[in-house]
Amino acid sequence: MWQEILNKFKRFPAQEKVVRLILQRGFQINDKARVVSGDIEIPHAQIARELGVDRRVVDTTAMAIREDETLWKIFHNVRSMTFLAEVAPVLGLGVIEITPVNATKTGLLGDVASAVASYGISIRQAVSDDPYFVESPKLTIITEGKIPGELVRMLMEIDGVRRVTVY
Repeated sequence: MWQEILNKFKRFPAQEKVVRLILQRGFQINDKARVVSGDIEIPHAQIARELGVDRRVVDTTAMAIREDETLWKIFHNVRSMTFLAEVAPVLGLGVIEITPVNATKTGLLGDVASAVASYGISIRQAVSDDPYFVESPKLTIITEGKIPGELVRMLMEIDGVRRVTVY
């Protein structure tokens, strides 16, 4: 599905950059073809500045999304979420970052969750990067407490795991 969305903007690389940013940040497009987060409007000029494009590119992209019924249903309803990875150490939580061999392979999350559970560690959050949007996708697991070294070794033995990083 994501590839179909991006294909609609393939001929317009600057608009594709806008679409990617909107999806990565979990922003929405409202009824007025404005980029929003909930009821907070994100100025198109700020988005343009971050991406190094003209503000009109953001305007045009938002309008194209609003005028396409399928795209609007997606972009009107997408939501962002709180991601605890960067604040986890401050909160006394553990962070496990898994770099997969192949991010589209099934079962990796389940295998990792089972390994963590086998140590009696509770998972607070599991976030997997979408391989269609992120060049080097990772699986990030936020846990209650610190990660023992033996668990790291166990995670490295899981089929499909390229690297394990613990914070």
